[in-house]
Amino acid sequence: MTMTVVQEEGPASVTPAPTVASHARNYWSRVRGGDIGALPAVLGLIVLCTVFSIARPSFLTAGNFANLFTQGAAVTLIAMGLVFVLLLGEIDLSAGFASGVCAAVLANVVTVLGYPWYVAVLAAIATGVVIGTTLGVLVAKVGIPSFVVTLAGFLAFQGIALMLMKEGSNIAIRDTVLLAIANRNLPPLVGWLLALVAVVGYGATQLLRHRKRASRGLVTDPIAVVFARIGGLALILGVAVFILNLERSRNVLITSLKGVPIVVPVIAVLLIVWTFVLQRTSYGRHVYAVGGNREAARRAGINVDRIRISVFVICSSMAAVGGIVAASRANSVDPNTGGSSVLLYAVGAAVIGGTSLFGGKGRVLDAVLGGAVIAVIDNGMGLMGYSSGVKYVLTGVVLALAATVDAFSRRRSTATGTR
Repeated sequence: MTMTVVQEEGPASVTPAPTVASHARNYWSRVRGGDIGALPAVLGLIVLCTVFSIARPSFLTAGNFANLFTQGAAVTLIAMGLVFVLLLGEIDLSAGFASGVCAAVLANVVTVLGYPWYVAVLAAIATGVVIGTTLGVLVAKVGIPSFVVTLAGFLAFQGIALMLMKEGSNIAIRDTVLLAIANRNLPPLVGWLLALVAVVGYGATQLLRHRKRASRGLVTDPIAVVFARIGGLALILGVAVFILNLERSRNVLITSLKGVPIVVPVIAVLLIVWTFVLQRTSYGRHVYAVGGNREAARRAGINVDRIRISVFVICSSMAAVGGIVAASRANSVDPNTGGSSVLLYAVGAAVIGGTSLFGGKGRVLDAVLGGAVIAVIDNGMGLMGYSSGVKYVLTGVVLALAATVDAFSRRRSTATGTR
């Protein structure tokens, strides 16, 4: 005789759908727990823009808005590469002069040797790869601290740049394609089309990600928040393109000056590529793992030395790109290219944007936000007539505040167990 046992099923456990209010509470909890991300940089950018706009109304003009992009482009690109090094808790003090060496190679190949612009660009980037590989091997394989290795590079690359510049000469850049990178603008219609593509692409990515997580039963952001992000990007890009498409020429009869600077989509493409690498690939996860706990990453089977070498390669390659943009903006290359305050501004941009000096926390977007802060300070103080000394002091204070916030947020994360 068989007996059938019927079990009553209780009510299914249903995860409540996230709401905007719960999302806001969770975000505030993360901030209180020390996970503040780029919030200080965003708030600082708003405050600085407000102050400079009140003090100097010319700060808000279309011409000055375009200048902000070209002034901060080279530093921002170098900072994007430095983010990878900082994620491992390392440092690259040679990135500034490495960009100068790569720019010198570019100028010699295109002007002195007469090769096409694309050969010169490839030669400059290849030089950056060689520099990064050398630094990475010395750090990862030989075991020399990155501070010492890159400080030696900082000194050596100055000498190499001098030798390439014939002990102080200036090499002009005459190639129209290279000069266009930092000195020409896109047609207004192309600017609008690129903005539309960016918004549609970002929106599709966000919605697909939301749908994918929901179908798997994972926690998702409220759909209203997703649409708010898409709308926010559309608003920012729309306003930016509208302003940049205004006529900026003082005399339209002589020349017309309007449109998005070509360097802007260059930065945007690199931002998208490196963000994808860090957040959507196994390599990116390995970088964060090594930066968070090197020994744990090694025991998990990650080739730590290869990761350490690769981040220096990326850093020096981006320094090469920054050097190309700097050469384009200056229409020439001289021994000071990549020198002066370039390195300090680039490191400052990454840290001010939210990348931790202790490793394991940061995004490529941080370099862009921090680069914007640096550019706004330099530009605004210049409009107000302050000397270079005052600019350095204010930039140093902002960098010190960013490092302090990073230290306190890290301590708070450790205390609350969120790290």
